[in-house]
Amino acid sequence: MMNKAKLKLSLLQMDIKIGEPEANYRKAEQMLHAAVSADPKPDVIVLPEMWNTGYALEQIGDLADENGESTQERLSAFAREHQVSIVGGSIAEKREAGVYNTIHAFGRSGEELGQYDKIHLFRLMDEEKHLQPGSRTGTLSIDGMPAGMMICYDIRFPELARKLALSGAKMLFVPAEWPNPRLHHWRTLLQARAIENQMYVIACNRCGQSGETVFFGHSMVIDPWGEVIAESGDQEGILTAEIDPGLVDEVRTRIPVFEDRRPLLYE
Repeated sequence: MMNKAKLKLSLLQMDIKIGEPEANYRKAEQMLHAAVSADPKPDVIVLPEMWNTGYALEQIGDLADENGESTQERLSAFAREHQVSIVGGSIAEKREAGVYNTIHAFGRSGEELGQYDKIHLFRLMDEEKHLQPGSRTGTLSIDGMPAGMMICYDIRFPELARKLALSGAKMLFVPAEWPNPRLHHWRTLLQARAIENQMYVIACNRCGQSGETVFFGHSMVIDPWGEVIAESGDQEGILTAEIDPGLVDEVRTRIPVFEDRRPLLYE
């Protein structure tokens, strides 16, 4: 049975140091501690995309976390110690088949809730030359509320968000490194995914600059009506918001999109 209690969120909008994993781990740890020191303490903490290495793709094989072990150990221990769920952004993770762009999520007891490898690799940043694509969707449940996971470029593919919604997701977590100048695309696509699937979208973007690329931040939380209920600026910081699981059911009842679908005509 789904927990109807509201969920408090903290999104860690980080400035990531490209090619410096240890510096990024230290920054993430500082921000995690700042998040759980807040009153009220969050139920869920979210990190951005590729926060351990940034887009140091030419060296990614040397920099990536081996099997994600170091990241999983740190995030799991923190979640357990502070009784908080963590959607661990995504990291560069090295496996036998290559390097993946991977989310690990953990529950309040430190248990892994879900894992997701980015399915759509972004050619404009040469991801396909250095990373392996994922081959399955990512789902999890936090405090009884089903959710899906997508990473950055994935939000340009509405079929993926719809599949997650059809599988039961009522929240969509989106870690990202979405750069200037495409703020209008970022906001519009996130709102569209929320509106068409009548679910919360929780998008954590990085900020700062790597080489010539500037990242504008603007992490945001969007409700099932498509309204932005919290949004960051372009500086490093922690965005907080509270979401109501019951609103998803209310919106889906008032406008019964899923009941009115005619999937046989879409194929």
